[in-house]
Amino acid sequence: MDVDQRDWTPGLGTPVSRRDLPAPQGLYDPLFEHDACGVNFVCHLRGHASHKIVELGIGALCRMQHRGALGAEVNTGDGAGLLIQVPDGFYRSVVDFDLPEAGAYATGIAFLPNVSALADEAMALVEATAESEGLEVLGWRDLPIDGSMIGKAAQSAQPIFRQLFLAAPATGEGCRPSGINLDRLVYAVRKRTEHEISLVDRSGVDVHGVYFPSLSSRTIVYKGMLTTTQLASFFLDLTDQRVESALALVHSRFSTNTFPSWPLAHPYRYIAHNGEINTVQGNRNWMRAREALLATDTIPGDLDRLFPICTPGASDSAGFDEALELLTLGGYSLPEAVLMMIPEPWENHTEMSDERRAFYQYHASLMEPWDGPASIAFTDGTVMGAVLDRNGLRPSRYWVTADDLVVMASEVGVVEVPTAEVVEKGRLEPGRMFLIDTTEGRIIRDDEIKSGMASGRPYREWLEQNLVYLDDLPAHERVSNNDCALQQLQQAYGYTHEALKVVLAPMVRDGKGAIGSMGTDTPVAVLSDQSRPLYDYFQQLFAQVTNPPLDAIREE
Repeated sequence: MDVDQRDWTPGLGTPVSRRDLPAPQGLYDPLFEHDACGVNFVCHLRGHASHKIVELGIGALCRMQHRGALGAEVNTGDGAGLLIQVPDGFYRSVVDFDLPEAGAYATGIAFLPNVSALADEAMALVEATAESEGLEVLGWRDLPIDGSMIGKAAQSAQPIFRQLFLAAPATGEGCRPSGINLDRLVYAVRKRTEHEISLVDRSGVDVHGVYFPSLSSRTIVYKGMLTTTQLASFFLDLTDQRVESALALVHSRFSTNTFPSWPLAHPYRYIAHNGEINTVQGNRNWMRAREALLATDTIPGDLDRLFPICTPGASDSAGFDEALELLTLGGYSLPEAVLMMIPEPWENHTEMSDERRAFYQYHASLMEPWDGPASIAFTDGTVMGAVLDRNGLRPSRYWVTADDLVVMASEVGVVEVPTAEVVEKGRLEPGRMFLIDTTEGRIIRDDEIKSGMASGRPYREWLEQNLVYLDDLPAHERVSNNDCALQQLQQAYGYTHEALKVVLAPMVRDGKGAIGSMGTDTPVAVLSDQSRPLYDYFQQLFAQVTNPPLDAIREE
């Protein structure tokens, strides 16, 4: 578990919070934010794009209204959104500039400051950033919206929406980078605009810069501080019959004790998430610590310009998505990256093959699990899948129909499917993955996914060659340059008879930490008049937020 509970801005000595949240006050602290939501996807198994898929996704979203929260105003929601494939034909018909072939341009909706002059300034800065990354700005599109139905709270925070279109110059062979190769180039543009663009209004107040829900050649996200029923009415594109997709990922947000905002609505660039990542502070800290070691040939340029990878003050879902995005653009397949971050319980799994155990053991040395009760749906525009945490505390069910429709949802009944048309149905199981490959036109089962990944590289060989065990280190004679008696040193460093007897003795005798009660009536170290050991000033974060206490299960 991490010691530091706050997000830190590089080079500064003070913690930061999201600007749309109140500062810590009284019993409130933005560090205690959590949410539980509804998630659903609709997908055509063989990748046939149609507006019907978009309509089914929106209909499923509306039926999850009970999973989203409303403010004091019934027409202000915590957030709703939809991710679909880039509808190439539709965009060609509505923009007044030429677009390259499908997949060779990237597009995304920019959330800009809600002041025209600042929005124009932000757009100019985005263009300058894109050009500095060697990309061509094809043009902007004013996104058609209808905000008449949203509440005053949502209106007061509503950004200006502009849709950006980017492309990379043609190579010597006359071809432009496309697909994930183009996404790797525009990734730098998006990260830099998020980190570098900061605008000030006339009164000298710092306002939000630029936020892209997505910027990709493969997928696009429509989302906002809306209720589920408002989404399609607000973003007029979604009701146009020319908007077609083979998949739709939707989300209804219920931020249990947080504040809604336009950027924090789901889906994100790769995922939609129902649940909580309890270990998120430690995961963020480890991601920040490992940035100095990151290296890849797939993302051009100096990686330092992309840091921090996990945006300080963002939600647990946003941090998970940012880490997953980096792994995917860095060369991991999407299912493999998901399994790195949410592994199944493998340490004490006696029936697991050695090959698969080596896969998990190897990746455990690279990244800690993003642990907590979570159901996560994910897609890159071609594969669509979902994974459940190891304890299975967030239910998800799926249906497959005779006409190749696949529906997965956090509850039953989001899409009306006649029983006679259902050829398969089931539920996500703890630690298991459900995956659809629309290119191959089939569902890839959990065993096939994991067996293929485990056998794809010599993980056991790599572990044997590189993993160092403490017991294998050579014995070393301890040399002390301190002439003080042991008891004097113990007194100087704040050791007590209780610590020696209750804590240290079991460690020496049994080789493991003593088991005791979580409850303690000991005053916190900072209030003590006595010299206390350094570690007394830090407390472990236990994952007992809105869920049953699971530490005993995890220890088992």
